[in-house]
Amino acid sequence: MLKVIAACGNGMGSSQIIKMKINKVFKKLGIDATIDHTSVGAATSMASNYDVVFVAQNFVGNFASAAEKGTKIVGLKNLLSEQEIEEKIIEAGLDK
Repeated sequence: MLKVIAACGNGMGSSQIIKMKINKVFKKLGIDATIDHTSVGAATSMASNYDVVFVAQNFVGNFASAAEKGTKIVGLKNLLSEQEIEEKIIEAGLDK
């Protein structure tokens, strides 16, 4: 089971919506995952405890240390696009 976190600027509504979109795509692809959501600030310190972080493209650099430890960082241009989320999941090899 993948451990996933969705992060947005302040951790309120956007990250919850991203979480729901990610969950929907994971179910479609048959991927078993637990998904949390929070702010980018909080996620930065917790990211290495997760397998995958979903975040807006402009925040990807905030997660360099977690990426070095093996956490996959998925940057999204359109946080609400299920198509983009699905493409990024497949690109990252999370569907295997």
